[in-house]
Parts: sequence; structure tokens; C-alpha cells
Amino acid sequence: MRDSENKKKFFKNKKILITGGTGMLGSNLAHKLVSLGSKVTLLDAFLPLYGGKMFNIRDIEDSVELVGGNILDEKLVCKLVKNKDIIFSFAAQADYLKSNEMPIEDLSINTKGQLILLRTCLKHNKKARLLFSSSRLVYGKIRQNPVAENHPTDPLNHYALHKLLSEEYYKLYKRLYNLDTVVFRISNPFGPRQQMKHFHYSIVGWFIKLAMENKTITIFGDGKQIRDYIFIDDLVSAFLRAAYNPKTSGKIYNVGSGSGTRFIDMANTVVDVIGKGKIKHISWPKGYEKNETGDYVGDITKIRKIGWNPKISFEEGVKRTYEYYKKFTKYYF
Repeated sequence: MRDSENKKKFFKNKKILITGGTGMLGSNLAHKLVSLGSKVTLLDAFLPLYGGKMFNIRDIEDSVELVGGNILDEKLVCKLVKNKDIIFSFAAQADYLKSNEMPIEDLSINTKGQLILLRTCLKHNKKARLLFSSSRLVYGKIRQNPVAENHPTDPLNHYALHKLLSEEYYKLYKRLYNLDTVVFRISNPFGPRQQMKHFHYSIVGWFIKLAMENKTITIFGDGKQIRDYIFIDDLVSAFLRAAYNPKTSGKIYNVGSGSGTRFIDMANTVVDVIGKGKIKHISWPKGYEKNETGDYVGDITKIRKIGWNPKISFEEGVKRTYEYYKKFTKYYF
């Protein structure tokens, strides 16, 4: 039986919960799961300026259960985790700069919310598989590229610290209670259905918006810093692969493209693909360099071993993203 047939057979009629379900990652995953025949429940708080958007699920709205609510609502989470086969935990405060201004709120959303989810699963659904979206920012200052999962962790901001703390809770609940957990350290995702009102969640998406509006794209410093960008379709396929492969239980994986792109090259690609916009170099703003990790390229050898490989090049990802926002500009800009 082909892999695609195995996947469809596995996910058909599976009861699945996605927190942060109408954000970019949650909604793109939901579209795929619906096509595979899963019974999908989406939880989203629709907080202002976060990624949740009803338009993101317009094509599947009648095929999913949508619950408006917060992951900090323990009674609600308790109700939703019951009888679920798989839980994708994506709800988060994803602005690492903002996290330093509001550390208590960031801790509440990014760590307390995860602990509530783990506790409710422990009490009411120990058999569920839980997949958590962490961040490559847990590594902090990069000592050697490519970065493998055993690279030292040294967070530079509250967001990264709270993501790392949540990872530790997932490891603890696997070790103490044998909960079925998987953690992804994700690097710079971009693509359709992303929040486009500000730059705090995706610099690629923000640059695409600026270029589409024929505005100036500002680059801090010389733009030679290297990042690992992953297109959303590849990220979704990684979560699906990890969800149905039993060997992933208890593991932490880097998830990215596995290749580095200079910041200036990223910006130039956006301008070239869209055919508009211009680039301007400026000095680093005060405070930003304290959060600068240095060059980052993820070593994805570990996740490749379960049969996953990224397929979409950065340029192709930008083209697909541009086509989406060109079609639906009024719903995002």
C-alpha cells in the first residue's frame, strides 16, 4: 500500500482537536485533515491581532466543529480533549518582542495553557497523541550550524523561555505518565492564511505585503544574517507524518527546510517574484540585537528518518503565498 493510502486510512474518522485552529498553521492543517476524512474540532480565542481568522476556514466551515474559547479555560479544555485521538497544540502568543513587555501574559498563554492541556489529558484522555509547536528560538545564540536537537538551549527572550519550559512539561509528562507527546522546534514558517496586519509573526509574510503595496522593505544591518524558512505545506506534512508514525512518541524534532537563506536574498526574492517594492538598509533598532540569535540553519536529519522531507523551495513558496494573497487581498490587508 502506498504511503498516501496509509495516511488516508490512518486519519479517516480520527477525532482531532487543533488549538489555535483558525490561525495559519491550524487552518492549513485542518484543510488537509478534512480532505483525509478526519473529524476535526477547532478551538480558537480570536484574540485581536493574533492569527485567528474565520476566513481561513471558509472552505471547510461546514466540515469542522468550531469552538470559540481560550486554552486557559480548564473546564472547556477538559470537555474538548475527551475522546480525541490526536491533539495539535498550536495556540500561542507568538510575538517574541512583545513577550518581553508582557512576560506574565506570555507565560500564561504559552506555558500555563500547555500545562492545562497536559493535565486534562492525564485526567480524561491518556491515550491521545499530543503534538506541540515549539520554536527554534529555544536555542538562543547559535554556536554551530546546522543546528541539531542536542544543541544547547539558551533562550534570549520570554517567548523562547516559555516555549522551552513547555517542552520540559511535555517531556516530564511523557516520562512520569507516559503521555504520547511529540515536540516540533519550528523555524520561520510562512504561507497562505497568515496574519498580515503586522510584522511580528512572520517577516516573510510582512515583506510580501509591503511588496504587494509597492512599499519600502527595510533590512536591519547588511542583511547577511541567515535563516531557515519553511513553507506551510511542508510544515503541515511534517505534523501529519509525526502524528501517524508511532516512532515519534516522546521525541523532539527540528522542522525547517534544512537550508539557509540570507535575509537580503529572502527580501530580493520577494521583490523579484512580486515585481514591486524596494529595499532599504537601516541600522539595527535599539533592543533588537539582544534578541539576535545569529545565523540559523536547522539540522533536519532526525525528522528525515521518519520519512519526511521538505518539498517546496523558498522561491516557490513565495510564489504560492503571493498568488493566495493576490486573490484574497481584502480579507487580510
